[in-house]
Amino acid sequence: MRQKYCFLRQPCGQPSLRQRRHAALLGAAALGFGLAWALPATAQDQPEDPSVLALSASVPAGAQAAGSGTVVPQENWNAKFQSTYVWQRKPGFHAPYSGAMSLRPEKERSYSLTATASFGFRPWEGGEAYLDLEGAQGIALSHLAGLGGPTNGELAKTSGAQFRMYRARAYLRQTWNRGGQLEAVESGAGQLAGMVDRRRTVLTVGNLAVIDMFDDNAYNHDPRTQFMNWSMMTYGAYDYAADARGYSWGAVLEWYHDDWAVRFGRFVQPKEPNGQPLDYRIFKHYGDQLEVEHAHTIAGRPGKLRALVFRNHAVMSRYDDATRLGAQTGEVPDLNQVRHGAQSKHGFGLNLEQALSDDVGLFARASWADGKTEIYAFTEIDRSLSGGLLIRGRSWGRAQDHLGLGLARNFLSPEHRNYLAAGGMGPFIGDGRLNYRPEMVMEAFYSVGIAKHSSITFDWQHIRNPAYNADRGPVNALAVRLHTEF
Repeated sequence: MRQKYCFLRQPCGQPSLRQRRHAALLGAAALGFGLAWALPATAQDQPEDPSVLALSASVPAGAQAAGSGTVVPQENWNAKFQSTYVWQRKPGFHAPYSGAMSLRPEKERSYSLTATASFGFRPWEGGEAYLDLEGAQGIALSHLAGLGGPTNGELAKTSGAQFRMYRARAYLRQTWNRGGQLEAVESGAGQLAGMVDRRRTVLTVGNLAVIDMFDDNAYNHDPRTQFMNWSMMTYGAYDYAADARGYSWGAVLEWYHDDWAVRFGRFVQPKEPNGQPLDYRIFKHYGDQLEVEHAHTIAGRPGKLRALVFRNHAVMSRYDDATRLGAQTGEVPDLNQVRHGAQSKHGFGLNLEQALSDDVGLFARASWADGKTEIYAFTEIDRSLSGGLLIRGRSWGRAQDHLGLGLARNFLSPEHRNYLAAGGMGPFIGDGRLNYRPEMVMEAFYSVGIAKHSSITFDWQHIRNPAYNADRGPVNALAVRLHTEF
């Protein structure tokens, strides 16, 4: 059982005061929206450049392009806050059979709520310290079972039906500037405003999420404001090291040289697959990743291409071992029966972001993992292709609005398929049998900008062959997302 969400999978049923609780949650979200609406607009809130969408594809989040003439005063500390509420509904769908880890065929409702307070401080020149405190709660569709690409990326941080607070991030960052043109970084969560060299070395050490540092994409990386499906928001096959809430401890060394960036990171793994406690023996059980990034211009439009390779080393079961043992004993294969020693898993990914115009950006990802060992910290995808468009609504007079259109196609390795076909159960999927087809995900959303600090998003996901099973589905999931930050 995937402990990351085991409390969501408990047979908790519907809370007795469901309507009252949801009213309280919506009230909290409304309070955040009210605060965001009431905050006065500042010069920082105003769009500085009509091509800001295209610009975001060529520089880090919150940064301005070198040579733009922008000078940002150095910020010695900041405090940022966000709240996101997602309500989701799934109508019933066709399913001739179900297993212990199937998506339920009857109609269901789901919700999630997260709230984050992010603090940054500059203790010395080039040094930065960050602390994030987060609270979360939520109930997933079918206790998060039955899909290779679950429908709500925010549920990776929820802790069941009770609101729980925890430390999400606590890390230090040191930047050594090495010359070149200057680049302005604006104030944001996880970054202090100031000027940095385009040629620099950066070391980050502490408690954070691997995908805070790797697989960034201007048009699709944040399920709080962009695409929500797990196979959209990052590489589907990227089984990155993480605890039950999606965080880990580790270090990342980055080297920037004009249009190039190279980063390497090592993070600790959970003690057990998808568990909350971490194994801090970072030289024995770990997740390594190396990423190379290059910024470019095509037809005068900025973009970036990233290539990533990763290798995990931990005590993991092999699908073939479990399937073989099940055949020998005449029992259903079970990964828990063959988890005896350390194994390695490797994979790679390619990530493209490209501005097509001032208001249209394209993203595309391809990822592959060897698929021989069990899923250890992310979701049940061994190969994945995804792509789509993010369109700003300026052309129809709604510059704060965004339209997103995305597609993903997820695959399993032959070893993983054979295990499920023999009746095996994974951390997310297991219908008891398998008529294998790739899982297809289509997601479309429209985000309505409110008062520069907030948005309300209407999201639709259509999933064919849920959990790679052509005998079940298709599945539709409708969502409303409320997000505010200040």
